[in-house]
Amino acid sequence: MTERARILTETADARADAQRLLAGLLVARDKSEKRLADLSRSDILKKLTGSSALDNAIGSTERMIEALDRVLGELREKLSPEELALLDEIEHEG
Repeated sequence: MTERARILTETADARADAQRLLAGLLVARDKSEKRLADLSRSDILKKLTGSSALDNAIGSTERMIEALDRVLGELREKLSPEELALLDEIEHEG
């Protein structure tokens, strides 16, 4: 595997991990908000700052995914057809 292909694979894997993390954070936020509502309580951090800790984590993860997408886009421009096929294979697995 070429160095570019290795970097591409690792970056694509990191993006897939981040996407799974984002999905988990969204579920956790929904559960947290439901639980707080069931208890008739509010999120103090959200009340003070406008964002909960989970909102902040979700935003950070979304920005990380956007950054990884940019890197993958830049890498795609420099790849051979074989390396592009590898990336397509990785993306279809995730």
